[in-house]
Amino acid sequence: MTEQTSTPPNAEQQEALRQAWVREQFQKANKFLAEKGVIPSKVVPAESRYLAPYVAMWKIESKQPSHKTYWVMSGDLPSDYVDVSVAATAREALRHFSLTWQLKAENLVQSGATKDPTQAKFAQLLVSRAESLYKIQEDDKLWG
Repeated sequence: MTEQTSTPPNAEQQEALRQAWVREQFQKANKFLAEKGVIPSKVVPAESRYLAPYVAMWKIESKQPSHKTYWVMSGDLPSDYVDVSVAATAREALRHFSLTWQLKAENLVQSGATKDPTQAKFAQLLVSRAESLYKIQEDDKLWG
């Protein structure tokens, strides 16, 4: 029996994988907004940022329930959104979510909700992803 070795993807294949991931995250962000009762009308690609396969930060305008613009986050973490008035840039939005999630996790602990194993696991996930988001937004090399 011979062992097959897989060769790493070339630049073209890597770009195709990245584009597929970006499309998937865009669909995930739109679905998340729809579940929250927000109907997207368009994305602002020049201000949206992607760090595949970890996080995508979308600047999305809505048409319903009213004309508003949101930062919407998707990726290898819980999806979330916030009005753009909270953060001027994608980087600031990441920082906002990082700090907000740390507070949410602490509130779960303080309220006693983490006695429920599901809530405890969710609080741990929030803290873990919040710490990762903070590191990403702090890394100047990623924001050129």
